[in-house]
Amino acid sequence: EVLRRESRQMEGGWYSTEKIKRTRERLDRLGYFSDVNVETPAVPGSTDQVDVNLNVTEKPTGNVMVGAGFSSSEGIIASGSVSQNNWLGTGKQLSVQLNTSKINTVYALSYTDPYYTVDGVSRGFDFYKRKTNATQLTAIGSYESNSLGGGIRFGVPLNEQDAINFGLNVDDTQLTVTTDSPQRYQDYVAAFGNRNNSVAATLGWARDSRDSLLYPTKGQLHRLSGELALPIGDLKYYKASYQYQMFHPIVNDFVLMLNGELGVAKGYGGKDLPFFKNFYAGGVSSVRGYDTGSIGPKDINGLALGGTRRVVGNAEILFPFPGVKHDKSLRASVFFDGGAIYDQSGSGDGFRYSTGLAINWSSPFGPLKFSFAKPLNSKEGDKLQRFQFQFGSVF
Repeated sequence: EVLRRESRQMEGGWYSTEKIKRTRERLDRLGYFSDVNVETPAVPGSTDQVDVNLNVTEKPTGNVMVGAGFSSSEGIIASGSVSQNNWLGTGKQLSVQLNTSKINTVYALSYTDPYYTVDGVSRGFDFYKRKTNATQLTAIGSYESNSLGGGIRFGVPLNEQDAINFGLNVDDTQLTVTTDSPQRYQDYVAAFGNRNNSVAATLGWARDSRDSLLYPTKGQLHRLSGELALPIGDLKYYKASYQYQMFHPIVNDFVLMLNGELGVAKGYGGKDLPFFKNFYAGGVSSVRGYDTGSIGPKDINGLALGGTRRVVGNAEILFPFPGVKHDKSLRASVFFDGGAIYDQSGSGDGFRYSTGLAINWSSPFGPLKFSFAKPLNSKEGDKLQRFQFQFGSVF
């Protein structure tokens, strides 16, 4: 049932090359198989009928991991997780995660039913306990936060490529600032207290025509998302962001990737945007070559404050890693990055640009990213980090 519900070519229907292609893509996107092939042999004794044979090679969909890693921005990370993307063969996803580092400590439980209804409406639940210690980041203003929360979310497919999602999340956050914290942070806690709760509604839309999630070579991604803290909580703010990503084959196995991101946030009802909800840029996931979160407005000590507006752009030429052409888990690229952060008044520190080489590896232990970047227009006071890497991802 889990596989057949992804099929777009039905028995007894008119043969459709597009539907068969889409069926293969949807099966590949499940992440349950290392290989998916489709064959259409003629039906014996018939001149106008074919069979559709879907041949799949299963791979383990469960993962139990206890280990450690190292991030150029977060230091030593101890992690443990138990996850199953095909729980008891039902296609449901269940995960329990533990991540610890000198900056982020996260305990999380997540459950998703991708076919909560037969029409493909998904439903998920998330619970988390998160601690952030920004005093360990050399480029960002120091503070500590402890958050406890949970929420429910739904996803509704509109067609083969479009889907909307919405949800509700409850969060309780306790803040700790010191005399070393930026004055803006100290003023916020003095005005609104060191403990805040919020009830945030989320709404988003996505259109995804990429041919693969692991190794995309063509297609586009549009993602629009919004978050609104409802007036029933202490916090009152809104955030909105938009992402556009495109993959286009160039020649042979070389692929051009373009990515653009815009974000805006603001408080309302006489409340400021909480500083821990600010946007940041800089690091391996945005503008490489600059320290994590270091781009944008800074305090008198040169520490980044984040901002209410974010602009990031990336251009990459992706190609197979030399010597392992047919290994779709390993890919190299030449990139050009740019990005800027502005505060509510519109002031900032301008755009920063960089270029360099990167390697992405979907290893058995989690995704690995390496980059060596050359900042192109750094200024005095910028915190540079030419070699960066990231192991796994933070929930």
